[in-house]
Amino acid sequence: MNFSVPDFDVGIIGGGPAGSSMAAYLAKAGINCAVFEREIFPRPHVGESLVPSSTRVFKELGFLQKMEEAKFPYKYGAVWTSSGSTKSYKHDLDGLAADSKADIRFAERDQPGVDQIHTYHVDRGIFDNMLLHHANGFGAKVYEGVAVQGVDFSETPYAAIKYSIGKKECSTTVRMVVDASGRRTTVGNQLKWRIKDPVFDQYAIHTWFDGYDRRAMAYKENLTNYIYVHFLPITNSWIWQIPITESVTSIGVVTQKKNFAARKESREQFFWDCVASRPDLFAGLKAAQQVRPFREEGDYSYAMKQLAGDRLVLVGDAGRFVDPIFSTGVSIALNSSRIASADILQAMETGNFTREGFNQFETTIRRGTRNWYNFISVYYRLNVLFTAFILDPRYRLDVLKLLQGDVYEEQEPPVLARMRSIVTEVERNPKHVWHNLLGDLTANAFVAAGA
Repeated sequence: MNFSVPDFDVGIIGGGPAGSSMAAYLAKAGINCAVFEREIFPRPHVGESLVPSSTRVFKELGFLQKMEEAKFPYKYGAVWTSSGSTKSYKHDLDGLAADSKADIRFAERDQPGVDQIHTYHVDRGIFDNMLLHHANGFGAKVYEGVAVQGVDFSETPYAAIKYSIGKKECSTTVRMVVDASGRRTTVGNQLKWRIKDPVFDQYAIHTWFDGYDRRAMAYKENLTNYIYVHFLPITNSWIWQIPITESVTSIGVVTQKKNFAARKESREQFFWDCVASRPDLFAGLKAAQQVRPFREEGDYSYAMKQLAGDRLVLVGDAGRFVDPIFSTGVSIALNSSRIASADILQAMETGNFTREGFNQFETTIRRGTRNWYNFISVYYRLNVLFTAFILDPRYRLDVLKLLQGDVYEEQEPPVLARMRSIVTEVERNPKHVWHNLLGDLTANAFVAAGA
């Protein structure tokens, strides 16, 4: 094999938001890079709601104008609802009082690198295709319908990406590899770095509805295009409501594995049984038209032993996935590529492609995803009581900072320690009026396993 010149400087496995944003950053900087994508875009994908930290990446890549031109629905904030009586939650614990409804607006807090008060809800088929084309416009080569089987790192000084096109087996040499293959984690699995999460075992079943009246669930004026999280009277279970167009809405039920039926038909019935536990939502969806088949996502929470190695970084879902509760997936994908691309550009200049050369990326992303993990852990334990921290001015902006995706610079936001202390106080007192309202994720969820 001739090692004089590699085929590409960087080979990127996967063309989703992590891979396409990485390709855009690198190609924009003049790096010869290629994206190898298994599917043919556009293709449907879950994860349709973004958080404001994505905006910084869009601005840096000159993509923000295209987001506006696409006329995706604006997302100004989030709303939480439950079916319980507000009397169940009214209790003075250090001045905290939960409620059956709460909302928050991104405009309430200035965020570094973000100068607009909205982000977006997106049709992922359209959005992902746009971003991949944007990377190609900078000069990144894009190969679709290419199934990568693995990477041979033994043929130094370059790595060889092994893939197939139809029945033809191929190999491409690169200076380094970016695994952006999503939850397939192609290289992460090859190297046996994947660690199944010991706490989160959530499953989701979701679809789209046309004609669902979002105004009926909007408890305040002008909140129809917010993301809604509807708590269910089933432990650690909830429903997302995400606008896709003016008339189409994404609805998904998320629950623990133990609640998820084995048979497909039973799972669809489970979806409707969960929705029926919220009669207001049930009536609205039954009056609407389901326009997509049910899709399922399961057993998806995991970490990786490493996020980088010699000639390798793992970005986006390929490196970590926790839970969809706060729409963090695309934001982490985009920002992991933003941060990793800086280390890759440095490696291109110095020739240092060892793991140590990607230390800033690995340290920063681990810190950010650990903050997400710990936030989501205490959130599930609080359950509907989380609204107390949204409603309390002492904690509201600290929680909003997390919800904006501003998680990478701080070791742990102090509000998380306060949430844990409240949970512990309620846990230890079985007679506390909030005790039976806690979710049943146990305290070991507060330690970020493998993060």
